[in-house]
Amino acid sequence: MFNLIFLIFFLYIPLLVPRFTHSRCFWRMKPNKENDGDLVTGCVFFLSTVQWPVEKDYFNHILNIRTSTGNNQFSLALAFSMDEVNRNPDLLPNTSLVFDFPGDGCKTVPQLYSLLHFSEETHDTHPNYNCDEESMCILALSGPNWAISEIVGTFLKLFTFQTVRFCVLTYGPFNPILSDREQFPSLYQMAAQDIYLALAMVSLMLHFNWNWIGLAISDNDQGIRFLSYLRREMEKNTVCFAFVNIIPVMMPSYLSRAEVYYNQIMTSSTKVVVIYGDTDSTLAMAFRMWDSRGIQRIWVTTSQWDVITWKSDFTLKSFHGTLAFAHHHTEISSFKTFVQTLNPLKYSDEYLAKLEWMNLKCELSDSKCKTLNNCISNASLQWLKVQTFDMTFSDDSYDLYNAVYTVAHALHEMILQEVHNQPVDNGEGHYAHCLKLHSFLRKTQFTNPVGGRVNMNQKENLREEYDIFQIWNFPHGLGLKVKIGEFSPHFPQGQQLHLYEDMIAQATGSRQMPPSVCSVDCGPGFRKFWQKGMAACCFDCSPCPQHEVSNETNVDKCLRCREDQYTNREQNQCIPKAVVFLNYKDPMGMALALMALFLSAFTAVVLGVFVKHRDTPIVKANNRNLTYILLISLIFSFLCPLLFIGHPNSATCILQQVTFGVVFTVAVSTVLAKTVTVLLAFKVTAPGKRIRSFLLRGAPNYIIVICTFIQIILCATWLQFSPPFIDNDAYSEHGQIIIVCNKGSETAFYCVLGYHGSLTLASFIVAFLARNLPDTFNEAKLLTFSMLLFCSVWVTFIPVYHGTKGKAMVVVEVLSILISSAGLLGCIFVPKCYIILLRPERNSLQKLREKTSF
Repeated sequence: MFNLIFLIFFLYIPLLVPRFTHSRCFWRMKPNKENDGDLVTGCVFFLSTVQWPVEKDYFNHILNIRTSTGNNQFSLALAFSMDEVNRNPDLLPNTSLVFDFPGDGCKTVPQLYSLLHFSEETHDTHPNYNCDEESMCILALSGPNWAISEIVGTFLKLFTFQTVRFCVLTYGPFNPILSDREQFPSLYQMAAQDIYLALAMVSLMLHFNWNWIGLAISDNDQGIRFLSYLRREMEKNTVCFAFVNIIPVMMPSYLSRAEVYYNQIMTSSTKVVVIYGDTDSTLAMAFRMWDSRGIQRIWVTTSQWDVITWKSDFTLKSFHGTLAFAHHHTEISSFKTFVQTLNPLKYSDEYLAKLEWMNLKCELSDSKCKTLNNCISNASLQWLKVQTFDMTFSDDSYDLYNAVYTVAHALHEMILQEVHNQPVDNGEGHYAHCLKLHSFLRKTQFTNPVGGRVNMNQKENLREEYDIFQIWNFPHGLGLKVKIGEFSPHFPQGQQLHLYEDMIAQATGSRQMPPSVCSVDCGPGFRKFWQKGMAACCFDCSPCPQHEVSNETNVDKCLRCREDQYTNREQNQCIPKAVVFLNYKDPMGMALALMALFLSAFTAVVLGVFVKHRDTPIVKANNRNLTYILLISLIFSFLCPLLFIGHPNSATCILQQVTFGVVFTVAVSTVLAKTVTVLLAFKVTAPGKRIRSFLLRGAPNYIIVICTFIQIILCATWLQFSPPFIDNDAYSEHGQIIIVCNKGSETAFYCVLGYHGSLTLASFIVAFLARNLPDTFNEAKLLTFSMLLFCSVWVTFIPVYHGTKGKAMVVVEVLSILISSAGLLGCIFVPKCYIILLRPERNSLQKLREKTSF
């Protein structure tokens, strides 16, 4: 199984190598599996000056007798830095820097603490360092973790010998605790403050659209301060914490909750976790446990967490690696040449490849890539052996490099001042010398040989720019580190982050990183909906309300379409509405128009029949003048619906209601006059009575005039205060704007209908009273049924009219006009036409007399 996994990995190597031969790509190797869980060690170096030239043999000798093969990158970096200073004729002329360190190499925190404690008890000022009378002030370099520097700073502060004073420069990450001058008066930090680290990380999150982030920090001042900075930047940009694991610094407290922290990461939906803290803390132990258990996350952290672990599994088709932020600095190209000239036999490429934490920049030719198909199970190390490497400085090594140059520049300025001023020994000796060195260290400013600016003023020592690296741990200790971008706060907001999209695409096969969001994006047609208690980044997706759309993802509010537009089914687009009205071309409009024309023509035919047979008893018996008026009003009633069909305008809107109101009033008042005529005819029993003269003078005809005049007054009032107008109904029908005539005043409209109703009711009552009066051609029964039908139609009209919208309202009103008019025509005149045309014998006066005589 082991060989199979390794073989599968190296089958991918020919595909990977052409990608990763860029100058921003670094291969690293950690061949020792057993050291995977070791704590990060710290190194303390003591510096001094000698008045003779120091060759490389000296550094080679010190490294051979004092360093172990486990971790000597800092020793090599220090030797390189000192050799570069010693060979510089413009720095410390006739003086050379040398170094030594306690014990036999770099130590863990407990080891160094025990060693320094033992030295204090034995009054050994600095273990394994011989202090002679010519030594003025002891300079110490400590790091990379702040705990090492804190122990050294505390130890040197408490040192009680009056003849020895110390200056300590730290090359580990910046820690605010070490900046306390009261607690650490003789300690200087070379690392810059990470005041823009939180902004840089949040900028990266925004670039990849991550808004659901986990955080793991140490439970100390440094971790809590970083949490405060990060939370402030995240809240500005609506990025939320999925969880915050504050890992206790005390081992028992951590062990009691280790599984809780593990389960919190495992159960969280976030794919991105920020790690910030010390690499020798319980947080580091927790991280190693998470990594060993196969938690696949994108770890966003600092360069100190550039850890190579011994993995046996790796998935090339998905990205679960580390994104590390490192302070930007120029590469130092001559480092490897120096190291290999120290001892060419010892510092071979194979040996350098085995140095843990060393970044090895690879330049591979195509010819060498072709040989990778023949790799065997142990080919990883063999492959690295035949490559040509350039070794690069880590952040800590670069700080160590600057620390050596800081000491050199401070000593150089102090020596120049002493030469010019020729100071007299005031008896204070070493103490005065150390104080003077401190004053020069605080003011030291210079540009190092690679162009980096160094300023020992802590308030101004801000290296704000960051390089962003993408890191993988391949199987069996092989690591890959790719520079994918930079961050600089000097650029305008939105342009501060610059990523090398080509490197991301080559490294992952895609320009996109895996998503890490609390909620799935709300697509077009939906809006974000927050429930009480949810984080700002967590939301539900709710469809846009009716008549509103969204054409982007994750909108807070949908946009309402204009009245002349409607939403499509997906509610992501506003579409112009079609303008419609009751048109003659529509089936319904055409049917209503034909019906109106047919009924009006039929009524005209009936009128012609009555005019032709005007001298017949059935026409004369019921006041033929009123009959003519009624038929003419019915013709206009049937033609009235034509005003409702077609594109409305101001004139037709007014004529619709006025014509309808007046014509129907004439028709109903004529029916009322006819019923009154019938009733009065049977009340006239003797000639000479006033009622007979009243009837003969045509008094019932005045009923039509009076009733119509009242209706005209109502209509005039309606037109005066709230006349009908053209209205656009944009909501009754989806996707349509219906042009209709607005009544203007619903009250006036129902007053007109109410007036019709009162006339109809009066006609119905009078006709009902006269229904049984004896007469051959008594039409009271016909009038009664016509009024009953008329009332039924308009009583039904009111609820139906209110329950419809748009064109349906117009159709209902037109149908009501046609049906009620047809009811009058059918009930009153169809039976008479039947007699006139089909039973003429019943319409003969002679026949009526014969029938009466029998």
